[in-house]
Amino acid sequence: MAVPVTNIEIEQGTDFTSNFTITNTDGSVFDMDGSTAVAKMKKFPTTGTAYTFTAGITTSTGIITLDMADTITTDIPAGRYYYDILLTKSDSDKIRVQQGMALVTAGIS
Repeated sequence: MAVPVTNIEIEQGTDFTSNFTITNTDGSVFDMDGSTAVAKMKKFPTTGTAYTFTAGITTSTGIITLDMADTITTDIPAGRYYYDILLTKSDSDKIRVQQGMALVTAGIS
């Protein structure tokens, strides 16, 4: 399966939430029953500090929800980052199901 690319924007100092619907190539809901998801963001894919999202799965609808609290986004320097979502299926297979760029915009207040 080709990994879908979706760019996101995170406002520094605010709570972030985004939903991603994971589907098969035919448009049906991707089977995530018994799976876990991990999502991280880095300035460069191979180096640097990783910022971890809280990832929740709704298996019946194929939705993965990423959350990051304001206490975390406050400490992320403004700029462009890379992120991805890695799914570990119940049989231990690992699949990248989403990736893209994350733009962290500077906060004033």
